[in-house]
Amino acid sequence: MEIRSLFQAFELDLMESSAYEARIHTNTFFEMVFILTGNGVQIINDHRLPYSMDKLFLIFPQDKHGFEVAETTKFFFIRFTHDYLKTHSREWIQKLEYIFHNYNHLPGCILKTITDKPLVRALVEALIREHINQQPQQQEVVKQLINTIITIAARNVLLMHPVLSDQSKVNTGWALLSYIHQHIYNPEQLKAEKIAEYFNISRTYISEYFKSQTGQVLQEYIITYKMKLIETRLQFTDLQINEIVNEFGFSDASHLNRLFKKYKGISPTAFKKSFVGSYN
Repeated sequence: MEIRSLFQAFELDLMESSAYEARIHTNTFFEMVFILTGNGVQIINDHRLPYSMDKLFLIFPQDKHGFEVAETTKFFFIRFTHDYLKTHSREWIQKLEYIFHNYNHLPGCILKTITDKPLVRALVEALIREHINQQPQQQEVVKQLINTIITIAARNVLLMHPVLSDQSKVNTGWALLSYIHQHIYNPEQLKAEKIAEYFNISRTYISEYFKSQTGQVLQEYIITYKMKLIETRLQFTDLQINEIVNEFGFSDASHLNRLFKKYKGISPTAFKKSFVGSYN
């Protein structure tokens, strides 16, 4: 299978195709695809779903993907690397992490809000104009437009799987998991008594209830989810170990090292070094 790489922080590409071929491949970078015109079938990880105009797709590194074109299609690609992510604030990266670990990687448009489709189209058309016309501060404008599209995508993922408000709490497995995802950077809110209070469940019953709804042990799930996010931190940012310790509420670096080694089999430092130069 073909593996495609990117040799700059980000790349924009406008392509029109009438060919009917899947062209299944994987990337070493992230990709967003907007359909300007045309229709056909999108394929991700052996799943298939029709695509049409004004659809936006998220494709992650190592996803097997391609498009079968039924009607001549104009695609607009936004591609960006791990290095591109490193240039942004911690808060912005946390938004991306929510996408990375909650989006199901199945085919289908990420835009679930009707009003966001014309908004993203306008942003894409602005990107195309900036890409074609050489204007002052072009790169800065392009980056702002890209970041806005990514933020809109993050919002739509959140709307697909919302944390329920106090007025509409439903004690489902997803609501429990979503609560943890939203509070993963706040250890105080992840205590069993806080979760029990939020869902109006007995403190002595919350662990049993969590397992009955999700099939997983509460504290093990919290730790595993933290470790996945820390993997993302180690790959996508230049944060030092002590900064990660503070951000995720570990008592000290040895506590993080012990848990991460149990989870991945190697230390956080060794894990981070294994990615140095991997995506150049």
